[in-house]
Amino acid sequence: MRRVTLFVNGTSHNGKVVAVYGTLADLLSVASTKFGLKASNIYNGKGGLIDDIALIRDDDVLYISEGDSFVDPPNNLESPHDFHSWAHTDWITLNVGGRRFTTTRSTLVKEPESMLAHMFRDKDVWGNKQDEQGAYLIDRSPDYFEPILNYLRHGQLIINDGINLLGVLEEARFFGIERLAEQLEGVIKNSQPPEDHSPISRKEFVRFLLATPTKSELRCQGLNFSGADLSRLDLRYINFKMANLSRCNLTHANLCGTNLERADLSSANLDGANLQGVKMLCTNAEGASLKGCNFEDPAGLKANLEGANLKGVDMEGSQMTGINLRVATLKNAKLKNCNLRGATLAGTDLENCDLSGCDLQEANLRGSNVKGAIFEEMLTPLHMSQSVR
Repeated sequence: MRRVTLFVNGTSHNGKVVAVYGTLADLLSVASTKFGLKASNIYNGKGGLIDDIALIRDDDVLYISEGDSFVDPPNNLESPHDFHSWAHTDWITLNVGGRRFTTTRSTLVKEPESMLAHMFRDKDVWGNKQDEQGAYLIDRSPDYFEPILNYLRHGQLIINDGINLLGVLEEARFFGIERLAEQLEGVIKNSQPPEDHSPISRKEFVRFLLATPTKSELRCQGLNFSGADLSRLDLRYINFKMANLSRCNLTHANLCGTNLERADLSSANLDGANLQGVKMLCTNAEGASLKGCNFEDPAGLKANLEGANLKGVDMEGSQMTGINLRVATLKNAKLKNCNLRGATLAGTDLENCDLSGCDLQEANLRGSNVKGAIFEEMLTPLHMSQSVR
């Protein structure tokens, strides 16, 4: 909404502030009611006849007549009551960084505590430098100054595409326009993308894999793949340390030499995956399915699952020769028909673990908890030396 100050033609006192809306006829009707006359013409401060309401700007000073020609009001700038009369119609040209801006003095002094208000509130008090055409020189960026000037004109923050908000913010701070600076800070904060913790999809990850040279080490440390379908992908030697792979589909994936240290594999499906030489120290794989997995590396590199949480996992039929499960937790796990030859199970919690049909030849079970464990149909006899310190 715009507002203007109206005076009767030829006067500069007893003005009326009115809102501008609708058409020019609406404004003339309001003026007639305010002054008790039949208004038919509207003039600006320089005597120009206004014939379109679109020509009227916020805070303009206008003069109403009943059809008579424009008469200059008394010019008494010494009176404080006439300040707005000359201020609103006193046009000023600024040369900001080589670009010219023309505005009114009243626009520049709208923020009373700003630098612009101090520079242009009173005529020729600040000692502003002028160029050869009389434009006041201001050594600032014109691109960032333009939104500042428009804000002073209509009170709205409007910034064109391609203008850096941070640059406008610095200009607002420089000129001391605190309300605009606060508004800009809020806009900048809201324009920043939120911290994205959404899971990475298979499509995104495959694109990531294809863009990575085969000889480069791929680091996915701490990333979120929760629920992603990564089945049958070649994930060899990728660093998934502390990554979230819960509920992931990793069936038949190649995880040879992959680092899954402290990763979250809870409720994930790794059936048939190749886990040769995998590093799963302190990994949380509670409730995961690892049926038919291959942990056995022909080259002799042993899979390391030391300290892993494998509660309730299903590892039935997996090849785990020489695997390191030291101090891991396998409570209620299913290890039926697994090959655990030479496996390190020292200090492992095997409570209620189903080890029926397993090959535990030369496996180290010293200090392990085998309470309630099932050792039926063992392929090789389990010697006491394997389980007693």
